[in-house]
Amino acid sequence: MDIYLLLYWEFFKIGLFCVGGGYASMPWIQAAVVDNYQWLTLNEFIDIFTISQMTPGPIGINAATFAGTKIAGFWGSIAATVGFVTPSLILCLGVTWLLKKYGDISAIKGILNGLRPAVIALIFAAGLSFLYLSVWNTETMPTDFSQFDTKGIIILALALIAVRRKMGVINLLALSGVLGLLLGIAGL
Repeated sequence: MDIYLLLYWEFFKIGLFCVGGGYASMPWIQAAVVDNYQWLTLNEFIDIFTISQMTPGPIGINAATFAGTKIAGFWGSIAATVGFVTPSLILCLGVTWLLKKYGDISAIKGILNGLRPAVIALIFAAGLSFLYLSVWNTETMPTDFSQFDTKGIIILALALIAVRRKMGVINLLALSGVLGLLLGIAGL
């Protein structure tokens, strides 16, 4: 299959099934580009995820665009991005038409309320993968929890404190990068 069609199709499926915003799409994107096709390594994917947070726009669309670029250049970015947004466009047009025609539909509200716990599970699963890589330098659950990255734990702890104090994403990422550089220079 042509790489552009494959990118479109994979990101179409991701856009179709990821409910709950950009963070919920990350495990789906990771499964496609890292696990299933090995187009990217987990480190490359996490770099794309980080850049997607720092750039303006929705994180899921940014991640699709950056992943598509990394995998197949400019046209790959177009294929992945258009694939990612097509289901949302179709769904939004359909739901808008239904709501306009039939008014308040309790079944739609029920479905959306039922999806919330699944969205939390998707975000949590992505977070665990990132935690393993940043603290234990492994893509899966570590077998030896005592072999951790001190620098990763320090930055994680400080970042959690900063997030709880409502630090902006760009400032948090910039300061974490500087701290990572300084701790690396210090030999941690």
